Amino acid sequence: MRLNADFSHFACVTPEQYHWVASPSAGVERMMLDRIGDEVARATSLVRYAPNSQFSRHTHEGGEEILVLEGVFADEHGRYPAGSYLRNPIGTGHTPRIGDEGALILVKLHQFDENDLLQLAIPAHRLPWQPDRRPGITYKMLHTYQHERVSLERWEGEVIIDYPALPGGLELFVLEGSLRDADTEYPAGSWCRYPPGAAPRLSAGPSGVMMYVKRGHLSNALCDV
Repeated sequence: MRLNADFSHFACVTPEQYHWVASPSAGVERMMLDRIGDEVARATSLVRYAPNSQFSRHTHEGGEEILVLEGVFADEHGRYPAGSYLRNPIGTGHTPRIGDEGALILVKLHQFDENDLLQLAIPAHRLPWQPDRRPGITYKMLHTYQHERVSLERWEGEVIIDYPALPGGLELFVLEGSLRDADTEYPAGSWCRYPPGAAPRLSAGPSGVMMYVKRGHLSNALCDV
């Protein structure tokens, strides 16, 4: 399968375009955002777990990055409520087992550098917001490795940012509020991926925006695929 697989072009999925598909495990559904491969794939997805569901044990051959959006994600290592940020490096494994709350997660697979070995479980919902050098913006830094930066950002209403050309690209998932790009508005639940070299002009909606932001990580994708 190849879905939004050309990393030299802009890609976006908004909530009205969601199409949930069943996974191999009962009670677990996926909304695929980008994907190269079949069951084992380089992939970015939303994964929805029904209450009291589980996914079979698996090893992360290319690493796994998770942001818990709703409910409580859980495995044999712990329970991670909404707002938790997890990184499981290459070679690690687990068996997700979800309780009565169910869970919705944003997950990225097979996108780790082989030397990025830090395993993380960050209760990001408990971290304080830090002031950014850009007025009207606060952030929570989640992970850095070489040129890769992963953070949560909160922009006040109508804040406008003109990004310079981004050699490693930019990826966003809107958590609250809305984001604008030219004449298009992206509501909560929207995923956008800007290719290496892009210089987008983005602005927050009237009530502001909170989003997952990942940058500097897409240069290798152009080479790998």
